[in-house]
Amino acid sequence: MVDNRYATALVISCVLSALATVYLAVAVGTQHWFQYSSPGVRGEANVSDLRSMHEEFKDGEFDEKMYSDTLFRLNGSLGLWWRCVLVPEGAHWHKEPQDIKLVMECRSFTLAQQFTPKYKEPGNHNSGEDMLRTYLWRCQFLLPLVSHGLVVLSALIGCCACLCRSISPTLGLGVLHLLAGLCTLATVCCFLAGMDLLHRVSVLPDGVDGSLGWSLYLALISSPLHMMAAALLIWAARSHGQNYYRMMAYRVA
Repeated sequence: MVDNRYATALVISCVLSALATVYLAVAVGTQHWFQYSSPGVRGEANVSDLRSMHEEFKDGEFDEKMYSDTLFRLNGSLGLWWRCVLVPEGAHWHKEPQDIKLVMECRSFTLAQQFTPKYKEPGNHNSGEDMLRTYLWRCQFLLPLVSHGLVVLSALIGCCACLCRSISPTLGLGVLHLLAGLCTLATVCCFLAGMDLLHRVSVLPDGVDGSLGWSLYLALISSPLHMMAAALLIWAARSHGQNYYRMMAYRVA
């Protein structure tokens, strides 16, 4: 038998875990982790340059410097799996700024591109691999997958525990959720550290500003939700265990 307090804690922890998982899934699948605000198009030379960058972004080979410069100049946004730019609809680059309707064009990072090394000078393969940026990029890709895997594993264990009518695995479920929350928090930290290092080796053009996007904040909210679910599960396991041993000791006495 499970006390009503423990049952309530288990239900609340399940709701928190579900919310955290959904928030993280949405964050990983969207591209608004970091956004750039670029000045408007001015002059024929600028138009030609931006159009060339856009074409290279769409059809050119994958290159960190190329897509980073394009993001800087075309109001780009960056996610864990996506890179996007805002371009005039129908390629009407010569219209007045107030008459231009901008549309978002996105390109996904392939699995191979996620593991492509980063260089000390972006775009210069002779500058040597930047190990720190390389592994930060790979961690920000892998850690959300680990977090989801831990939650799926805890859900399977929880279902088996329900079928067996046992509260014994609850402590383990709490530990799994705690690790999932830490992985999510580490994802955000790796992304922020990687962007800071990128901006140190790639100077932003004049008039370009960067800001954190809502996808990153969604992932950041997911981490404490996982940890709160973990705290409830661990509390329920420990309290139920203490009451169980007290009851057994009373019966023996």
